[in-house]
Amino acid sequence: MGDVAQRLADIVGTDNMASGDAVGDDYTGDEALVGERIKPRYVVKPATAEEVAAILRLATEERIPVTARGSGTGLSGAVRPHPDGMVVSFERMNAILDIDTTNHVAVVQPGVTLSELDAKTAEVGLGYTVYPGEMSASVGGNVGTNAGGMRAVKYGVTRNNILGLQAALPTGELIRTGGRTVKTSTGYDLTQLVIGSEGTLALATEIIVKLHPRLPHNTTVLAPFPTLNAVMHAVPRIVSSGLAPHILEYIDALTMAAITHTAELSLGIPDDVREASQAYLVVGLENRDADRLDGDVAVLGDLLTDLGASDAYVLEGTSARKLIEAREKAFWTAKAAGADEIIDVVVPRSALPDFLTEAQAAAARTESGVVGCGHAGDGNVHLAVFQKDEGKRDRLLHEIFAAAMELGGAISGEHGIGHAKKTHFLRLEDPAKIELMSRVKRAFDPAGILNPGVLFGRED
Repeated sequence: MGDVAQRLADIVGTDNMASGDAVGDDYTGDEALVGERIKPRYVVKPATAEEVAAILRLATEERIPVTARGSGTGLSGAVRPHPDGMVVSFERMNAILDIDTTNHVAVVQPGVTLSELDAKTAEVGLGYTVYPGEMSASVGGNVGTNAGGMRAVKYGVTRNNILGLQAALPTGELIRTGGRTVKTSTGYDLTQLVIGSEGTLALATEIIVKLHPRLPHNTTVLAPFPTLNAVMHAVPRIVSSGLAPHILEYIDALTMAAITHTAELSLGIPDDVREASQAYLVVGLENRDADRLDGDVAVLGDLLTDLGASDAYVLEGTSARKLIEAREKAFWTAKAAGADEIIDVVVPRSALPDFLTEAQAAAARTESGVVGCGHAGDGNVHLAVFQKDEGKRDRLLHEIFAAAMELGGAISGEHGIGHAKKTHFLRLEDPAKIELMSRVKRAFDPAGILNPGVLFGRED
């Protein structure tokens, strides 16, 4: 241990390496609600891509498990380290290297937070449009999990907004993938392979992100519905209307009551309407022209009424901002309420009504509570699960995940598999696909040092 610690200190500097009792609690896991937090043997904080490469070369030589860490805001346990392993923390690699206003890209290090990138790009009227609900999250973390968020209905998820990477391989090599161009047809797309791999293939050391113009005018519309089914049937019609919402969220009544109470937010909805509503749609519209936006809002209001909404409320600036912030912090509200797990299943939009019916039936069979909200525009449902009994909870989650996959969906839309969902992933996914992924993993990481235990199990 002493020799490895000294070699790591030689790479990153004594002040940027910790081992044993000097390792802080911050490096023991992420925000996942299940699984124990684990203190790693080493924590290193590199400052350059070359240092990352040297660290991985050493880890491969010594067969030390490596877990990459951005801000630690993940929800699936993907940054839970091994007790005999090493955490590579990117907190020092937090520079915005370039903002290219001609090509509409930014080049950043993985430790840059979304709030830092948002503030800097706002200065030139551009923005990175992946907003997973926690602005302290890092861009490198976005890459690891293929993060999504509210604006994915219009702008896509992380993989739609990353054009290229520099990445360190476990062999100690540095590679570059993609670039500042928006298309390529030259060999395998290694950028997309690394995105969403949860730190199991390579560690991103530099990221080229796509930027979009910031539209100056936006409005948020809140529509209460008498049933959750009515909300879900309305979603495809809104998406196909041509209004191009940049936010299209559903919130069930219990979750709405909880998040507005926590945020001390009054939305001005009459008591009789609120009491008769089982769910809400939150629709965000934006435009470069104020008059055009007003016209879109009028069209949306008529459409919502036709689709069965009790009413449509145009929220004022402060109320709209607070509601969006409250929705983004729904996880923390659920956690404070005692939720035992948070899942983020995704299904085709057309399958949302059937999926939620199946989820509620599974909750009833296991005597569990299941409430939630989600990115309705892209079929991504976030459910808070209340079931203390581990056996019942495991059965419930398995039934929910199986229902999603049967309907053409997937276990996770944006949080990833991590350690938390690995068992269900391995039980439900096509074995041929698992084996193919394992072979890809071995090609990138023949020694199996990168995040062992995530996706495939410790032996990989």
